[in-house]
Amino acid sequence: MVNVNVKFNSRDYLLACEDGQEKELEKLTIELNKKFEKLKSDLGNLGEGKLLLITAIQTMDEMFSIKETMQKLKKHNKELEEKFKEIKDLSIQYKDDRDREVRNLNEELAKLKIMIEQNESSYSEVLNKVSSSIDNFLSKAS
Repeated sequence: MVNVNVKFNSRDYLLACEDGQEKELEKLTIELNKKFEKLKSDLGNLGEGKLLLITAIQTMDEMFSIKETMQKLKKHNKELEEKFKEIKDLSIQYKDDRDREVRNLNEELAKLKIMIEQNESSYSEVLNKVSSSIDNFLSKAS
């Protein structure tokens, strides 16, 4: 622990804090003194005790407002995380569906290629038979 000399309401106070926290303590004291001096200016000198109490109440009010805001932000963050997870799941499902559809289309394409090859073969056989029949007919007719 180290001792720090701070000024509050025009008086010096010797306060103890953890080593390395001196600047933070001084900064907090300055901010608290600003609030105190503003209240003194706005309300007049109601007495140090009453002004300190009002300053503490205002500070606590700010703290509670910040806590409430933090809770709302945490809740909103959780909602966003859930929506992100839902979007991620949907995108994975979409990719899986698309991949499945591509596989199905490739299978259909392969089947169509086989059918085309078979039809080409059948068509060639039919053409050969027709050509042979025409040749036979022409040779018998001559």
